[in-house]
Amino acid sequence: MEINNKKINIDAFMKERETVLTTWETGKDVQNIEDGMAYQKSIPDSKNFALTLLKADQAGITLSQPRAGVALMDEHIALLKKLEPDCDLLPSTIDAYTRHNRYEEAAIGIKHSIEAGTSKLNGLPVVNHGVAECRRLTEALVKPVQVRHGTPDARLLMEISMASGFTSFEGGGISYNVPYTKRVTIEKSLRDWQYVDRLCGIYQENGITINREPFGPLTGTLVPPFMSHAVALIEGLLALEQGVKSVTLGYGQVGNVVQDVAAVQSLRELGHEYFTEYGYSDYELSTVFHQWMGGFPEQEPNAFGLISFGALVAGLAGATKVITKSPHEAFGIPTAAANIQGLQASRQMLNLVRDQSFPQCADVQREVDLIKAEVRAVMNKVFALGEGDLARGTVLAFEAGVLDVPFAPSMYNQGKILPVRDNKGAIRLFEHGNIPLPDDILTLHRDFIAERATAEKRKPCFQMIVDDIMAVSDSQLIGRPQ
Repeated sequence: MEINNKKINIDAFMKERETVLTTWETGKDVQNIEDGMAYQKSIPDSKNFALTLLKADQAGITLSQPRAGVALMDEHIALLKKLEPDCDLLPSTIDAYTRHNRYEEAAIGIKHSIEAGTSKLNGLPVVNHGVAECRRLTEALVKPVQVRHGTPDARLLMEISMASGFTSFEGGGISYNVPYTKRVTIEKSLRDWQYVDRLCGIYQENGITINREPFGPLTGTLVPPFMSHAVALIEGLLALEQGVKSVTLGYGQVGNVVQDVAAVQSLRELGHEYFTEYGYSDYELSTVFHQWMGGFPEQEPNAFGLISFGALVAGLAGATKVITKSPHEAFGIPTAAANIQGLQASRQMLNLVRDQSFPQCADVQREVDLIKAEVRAVMNKVFALGEGDLARGTVLAFEAGVLDVPFAPSMYNQGKILPVRDNKGAIRLFEHGNIPLPDDILTLHRDFIAERATAEKRKPCFQMIVDDIMAVSDSQLIGRPQ
């Protein structure tokens, strides 16, 4: 196995870079890496994502950010300008063709969008537009802009994004592979993302802080907090090794308030624990809470209830930012107006709880302790498998099923764990597969599930999982039998 968790040598990086920049014609725009760094240095602090997060974190404020992206640059700029008054941070969501490095098809999508007068892509094809066009975008806005996507190999996308003035880049070698693709090996995606993080580190070495954000929700379907936390910590550690200094660890709402609050709290604490334990001290850590990522209610009032619920928990849990949803989530890509409504509903709730936090109590502390114990059990095994090397250990951990993301399409993910809700809606393990949790913790999971089964007068069964997946779209959290 070739991969290891070592900072990429600058000469090796620059040699690889020559190949990366030939992937598509706009790669020629970024051949001079100094030009991109000079441009980043010209960006005012008010538009720097990392600095904005740092100030919010220090002030205890939860920022809001939507998802948004369309094919044509003028329309995308107009869209973000509409959203800008109602959010703190801006996105540029990338189209599906670009996510899979299919730039020729993205070019056809741009052509069809021009002909139709409306977007025929589900995001902004940054690579196809190139640096000059993307700089038009970042210069037209007054708030920081992040690239959000879903790309296993984001090397060229990162190059063009950084040279264009985006100041944050989402994703990682696990979170943008396992939940999104079928045939990309873990080893390849980890190595490609080491390039992304090394480029970020090179910018950092030249005085430019770029924020990096692992994608927390993974599949967004009944993901146990400990598994998403383990992935976030791995991607954060791998990024720090390549020279990244600003890391935002993410988590997707599961719906049980105690578990969600405990998850955000434990994620921050575990981040500091693992980052310092493995020798990193000069870093900035923030957190992001993703509003509900599963099936959405079709009725707008019900959708607004779910959106407000997510904002409430994000604010009370003390997340640095919240990724918002729209009331049209059940129907596909939202209109600008619907996106604004989701932002406004979220902001109203964040304002109401701004001076509040969820009270510390025994239930939250028990859940924090449980999540931490689960994460440590998994992480210990990952490091053991890699004989101390996190990158090698991560590849072997997926092969062994130590890392296992529920309902993921990747053929390199065992998919043996089956999560289910307990009687209060928290995520537990119905089947643990090969996850190396201690026996007392596995017993606790079984007891939680048995309590629900008794309340529902049925035996613990697979149907519970199916019911839970469908529940929220029917305006319930737990899939109770009718």
